[in-house]
Amino acid sequence: MRIGLIDVDGHNFPNLALMRISAYHKAQGDLVEWWWSDLFHYDIVYMSKIFSDEYSPDVPEPMNADRIIKGGTGYCIHLENGKEVFDKSKNEWLPPEIERMFPDYSLYPQYNFAVSMTSRGCPNCCGFCHVCAKEGRCSYKVADVSDFWNGQKEIRVLDPNLTACPDKRDLMRQYRETGAQIDFTQGLDIRLLDEDDVADINAMRLKNVHFAWDNPRLDLTEKFAWYAKVGRKNKSGRFGTVYCLTNFNSTMEENLYRIYTLRELGYDPYVMVYNKPNAPKEIKRLQRWVNSPAIFRSTKRFEDYKG
Repeated sequence: MRIGLIDVDGHNFPNLALMRISAYHKAQGDLVEWWWSDLFHYDIVYMSKIFSDEYSPDVPEPMNADRIIKGGTGYCIHLENGKEVFDKSKNEWLPPEIERMFPDYSLYPQYNFAVSMTSRGCPNCCGFCHVCAKEGRCSYKVADVSDFWNGQKEIRVLDPNLTACPDKRDLMRQYRETGAQIDFTQGLDIRLLDEDDVADINAMRLKNVHFAWDNPRLDLTEKFAWYAKVGRKNKSGRFGTVYCLTNFNSTMEENLYRIYTLRELGYDPYVMVYNKPNAPKEIKRLQRWVNSPAIFRSTKRFEDYKG
């Protein structure tokens, strides 16, 4: 068969689902390639979309395929009363035989790192996040590190809440024993971080660790101060990057409190904007100020930022 792949979000980051699909069909002897033209006939075209239309507009369906399969979070999200809602029924789920495939990294030769998702689910069920609706309220192990990694010097971890997983000791050990640089991209839950977690993280070749302080009603100052005392700095000489959600039940005063506190404690805050296309200009200005490292270092107060 001739198989076409479409990464609707672009090629800015390896798409794990498409890499597994490619590996599966190549193992069956099928021809797999990026779909690029209506000149050729395809037996199946897979379209994968992670982000909602506001951030990643959909593309037209190919006209030259016997079957089109769409999947990914981006096809399940719709706006309802100004809030993003996840409709699980609108997703095409990969069958187990594809989910178990080792990713075909040759699809993205421009990237030399491995990506892994060894656990799924999250108990927090935050109103702005779809992990709970998609994967459940319990964090659980779904794979080993060796299911994604075959010697790359860097691993980017995509687990939504590894710190909540009952098997985190085993998974942390596996990441540690690779000897690769580890980048926890999705945010470890600092509220659940314990001394054993910190010991594992400190023993890794840590490229970066991400946390989140999304709810301004939770004062996590003491937890971040604790980690700054016991944790190891990343390659940039900071204790990690901290996502700060804005435009979702927070005032500007609450936004600035989190940002100033994190910077003072030795972290790099990173502003995330909920429903960004419809966000106030002041929120977008805040994001430009914080997320531009040179500007954020030189202009200490948002009140002095003229951008």
